[in-house]
Amino acid sequence: MRDQTRCGWCDENSDIYVHYHDYEWGVPLTDERRIFEMLILEGMQAGLSWLTILKKRQNFRQAMHDFDCRVVASYTESDLARLLNDSGIIRNRLKLEATIKNAGAVLALRKEYGSFARYLWQYVDYQPIQNSFSDISEVPAKTDLSVIISKDLRKRGMNFVGPTIIYAFMQAIGMVNDHETSCFRYQQCRDLAGKVKEEFAEYE
Repeated sequence: MRDQTRCGWCDENSDIYVHYHDYEWGVPLTDERRIFEMLILEGMQAGLSWLTILKKRQNFRQAMHDFDCRVVASYTESDLARLLNDSGIIRNRLKLEATIKNAGAVLALRKEYGSFARYLWQYVDYQPIQNSFSDISEVPAKTDLSVIISKDLRKRGMNFVGPTIIYAFMQAIGMVNDHETSCFRYQQCRDLAGKVKEEFAEYE
């Protein structure tokens, strides 16, 4: 599929990048574990390249019990020490401490809203925002909505959830479709929008 037109940010010389763009980025996501994974990975990216994170993704999954919130939230100092000694992941103490803290906040949100996915998707009325950008230069780094969500998550005790990180997270889990209009995935992701609405119909 190398002959397909893709978003300008996608490095077509990297198979792992191409796969992420073609099969994950912008796809509406409701799976709790994978949503938590993307939240943590976006926070881990701060100051680093996304490709660096993608290359370490499987190591993160192994080190963090496949991003099971219940397990991660119960991590102790010995678990933190284990992570800090794991060369396969990002060994940043603040980011790792935030991961444990954020897992606990996600559990609290599940109790309040029924699921972390429901909490997030209610911000967009359970359907992705459909943008129509023709060039990567038009895509914002943050939006008014990402600022609102960021403030609420911080209020709930989360760290590494600034407006820019949250907007990247929203793009990653398909809350917003920011594929460029010339990208072959743009219309494909638009066509998936209704499935989220159907899944959360009972909460409207």
